[in-house]
Amino acid sequence: MAGPLPVSASTEPAYPTLEDISNPRTAYVNGHHDGTINGVVTGEKPTTYRHPYTPKDAPLENFRKIKVAVIGAGYSGIYYGIRIPERLRNVDLTIYEKNDGVGGTWWENRYPGCACDIPAHSYQYSFDPNPHWSSFYAPSAEICKYLNDIADKYNTRRFMRLRHKVTSCRWDQEKAKWILLVEDLATGHTFQDESDVLISARGGLNEPKWPDCDGLSDFKGKILHSARWDQKYDFSNKRVGVIGGGSSAIQIIPNLQKAPGVHLSCFIRSKTWISPPFGDHAMEALGLDHKDFTPDDYSKHMSDPVQYQKFRKLIEADGNSIHGYTHAESELQNTFHDVFAEGMRNRLSKKPEIAEHLLPGFAVGCRRLTPGPGYLEALCKGNVDFIKDRISRINPNGIELQSGQQIDLDVLVCATGFHTSAPPPFPVEGLNGKTMASRFQPDPESYLSVTVDPFPNFFMMLGPNSAIGSGSLTMMIESAGDYVVKAIRKIQKEDIRSMTIKARRVRDFQEYADEYFKKTVYVDDCSSWYRSKSSNRVTGVWPGSTMHAIEAFRSPRWEDYDYVYEGEQYEDESSAMQETLPAQAADGEPGSGTGTGKKRKRLVHGSLDPRGPKKRGEVNRLKWLGNGWSQLQLDEGSDLAYYLEPDFTDVPAHPYPEKTREYSIRPFSY
Repeated sequence: MAGPLPVSASTEPAYPTLEDISNPRTAYVNGHHDGTINGVVTGEKPTTYRHPYTPKDAPLENFRKIKVAVIGAGYSGIYYGIRIPERLRNVDLTIYEKNDGVGGTWWENRYPGCACDIPAHSYQYSFDPNPHWSSFYAPSAEICKYLNDIADKYNTRRFMRLRHKVTSCRWDQEKAKWILLVEDLATGHTFQDESDVLISARGGLNEPKWPDCDGLSDFKGKILHSARWDQKYDFSNKRVGVIGGGSSAIQIIPNLQKAPGVHLSCFIRSKTWISPPFGDHAMEALGLDHKDFTPDDYSKHMSDPVQYQKFRKLIEADGNSIHGYTHAESELQNTFHDVFAEGMRNRLSKKPEIAEHLLPGFAVGCRRLTPGPGYLEALCKGNVDFIKDRISRINPNGIELQSGQQIDLDVLVCATGFHTSAPPPFPVEGLNGKTMASRFQPDPESYLSVTVDPFPNFFMMLGPNSAIGSGSLTMMIESAGDYVVKAIRKIQKEDIRSMTIKARRVRDFQEYADEYFKKTVYVDDCSSWYRSKSSNRVTGVWPGSTMHAIEAFRSPRWEDYDYVYEGEQYEDESSAMQETLPAQAADGEPGSGTGTGKKRKRLVHGSLDPRGPKKRGEVNRLKWLGNGWSQLQLDEGSDLAYYLEPDFTDVPAHPYPEKTREYSIRPFSY
């Protein structure tokens, strides 16, 4: 009979070596050999490498302490300030906001005429509608007030730190925490904060984009950007130049045109569709032929809660019913094309030459649609010059055109929009030092618009492919926000140190989106912020309808993530979880055909790096996203605004959402 095993021959196997993990014949998942060789079950008992099990002395619900940092206090940030305390427990929440006040883009954008260009009743939180909007298209000041009222009603300011600017974010793998550097703008002091989860709720309309013209800094007159407006400035008797032809210029021009003694020079190079008012079909059904509400309108549609609910649902369903126009050559697209073209020609009948320049050859919706009440009429006024020539440069006295003509100006208004789908304007560093800026090159990418690899415990609101062509943007925000709250609860409840979306799933989503967009108007020949300038890929819009997105977010596919759990730590985690990969390109992606040709070690987060070749026969695992439609949009008689019904609306308690009865009785899960 054999004697006892020597100490050196322990029956508990050691951790796998780098050579073991690099062996292509042996499959390891989270450091465990799964009993297969080249994908074939060997019949051998899987070899595991694990710590001794110690039961956790805590209830199943597991309300362990967790910290969450949110960047931004607009629609998204306020939503988290409501839903996180309502649904989660023992969460230390901080919402950092660089501005003096709450409201995000509606705090920053105060230019004359700034307003919501979709019906305001479809641009509000589902659980707290406002029956007091003064207009079908509410002005920015009203929207900002609504957001501030909501922030106060649900006591979200207790989590907010205004005038606090996040200047960098770095994932610390050893701590499994995000390390934030934050500047207190009131004092100039910079301090460090840590969080288990980081949410970028900055939105897509946050970083102003200035015109790409030589000599901008040489101009001696007043320079304004639509997002950096001086409300005290008097435009009376001024020569004003407006650069841009997008949504902000479309709202600014008809308002500045009315200033006493003003003369506008509008530098508009791009063609664009000016649509009838969004929701005009709903307005017609409601018997409304005006955008500003009267006392009779309030009495008929808004004073009674039952009537107001019907009013809201009609407007919401109308927005969800027109998704078909985004499909090239669809019947609805052709109808929109003819109706819009006729409407623009009629409104520009006094200056038909402007119509010939503005009317696009591309499909309706290729660029973002803007209704622009009064815009075309303003271009026909005597104190407005429509200038289509290219700008050569900006000089101290005004603008010089490529034709050689000089336009002298007192004021220059830059209505040139924002850097959309761009990474934050501060460093964000994930695994292996990968920065968000490099990850978003050559194109911004995401998984369902809410996260991207290799950034553990990181989520973003209104990220790449999150804008909409029809429907309610606030429902997109709420649906994505609910998804992230579920993810936070999963991290907390299951003792997860980090969860990172698999790179293959990001690739699957981008592959799905690229194929979807091939049949849409978004790939027509137009200049649009919906598309990446580097490759022309559509990176701005959700690949489907708003109702499609709502359904996609409803049930998270947790299997699309890699996980590291509490206790899964190594003295040298990077050496325990590495593999040798083929030659890498400069951006760290395999298979590009560029790079040094050398093999290098790469940290694998929780499993073998998913960026290598797909295994034979593997399909796109996001095929379930379908064709971009929700079944409800195809079934005759379906309720296209069902989510506004009381049975589907989660109304939080106020002033403290954590006292919501449902979650006081039974804790929230996912």
